[in-house]
Amino acid sequence: PSAWGPQDERGANNRMTPAKVLEAARLIKTGKVYPLGRVLEKGIPLFGERLGAHVVIPGTPTGGPFGDHKLYYHDELFVGEIGQIGSQFDGLGHIGMAAGDGKIRYYNGFTQEEVGSAYGLKKLGMEHLKPFFTRGILLDVLAMKGGDRLPIDYVITVADIEQTLQRQGVKQPPGEGDAVLFRTGHGKLWKKDNAEYNKGCPGPGLTAGRWLADRKIAVVGADTWPVEAVPGENAKLPFACHTIWITLNGIFINENLDLEELAKDRVYEFAWSFNPLPLKGATGGPGNSVAIA
Repeated sequence: PSAWGPQDERGANNRMTPAKVLEAARLIKTGKVYPLGRVLEKGIPLFGERLGAHVVIPGTPTGGPFGDHKLYYHDELFVGEIGQIGSQFDGLGHIGMAAGDGKIRYYNGFTQEEVGSAYGLKKLGMEHLKPFFTRGILLDVLAMKGGDRLPIDYVITVADIEQTLQRQGVKQPPGEGDAVLFRTGHGKLWKKDNAEYNKGCPGPGLTAGRWLADRKIAVVGADTWPVEAVPGENAKLPFACHTIWITLNGIFINENLDLEELAKDRVYEFAWSFNPLPLKGATGGPGNSVAIA
């Protein structure tokens, strides 16, 4: 059950309070903005049978001329899955799991019958979310461990997180409402070796996933496609962190981020912002989250 009541559809988005916004704003020192999203285009790595991004101009120019100044315009037709490819933001309706009563349940205990429909979610759609503006933390685990990128099956532990925080001089550990971003180096494979990128990836495992949830963070992100370790700590529990974060705790996931510039500049604490696309009934959404240092 949700801490925000039996009908809540926002989850950890409720932690975006005025106090949290002011805390994040105090972290801005230089005003430099770091875009963290990747270009949504053909040829990006995709999970399973998802359809990649294709933008078609239906005639060029699409229309015109209008008026004495002969105005012309372009439209675009997008063909693909916009909610679950590229630098995506997983909403609360994205992940469900079988409960003890045998029913498929989602965040806040909503059942499959309450949530699902063929034309958008009836509950937990992205339209319920307000903008995120909060404290962000980069956990550059790759820099702490060394090498070009973490091994593809590496499971990040709580000890790794604590050592990374200490190495980076971050005195205040992740806390309520924060966004925590993991750099593993896996993103260096993006559009260079998509097969290797999709094979598996390093990331936090069950233990670290629970530790983050216990700290009541709002968002977990990474330079990988699932943010968590694949195959992870327990092969019988694939994508366990997805269920811990989204289904059980209402925590959001920001996947396929580009964290290289943040890491190069050693920016470890910053204001983090994301404006979810208010697409009714959507399970997730595209977008360009940003860090402001």
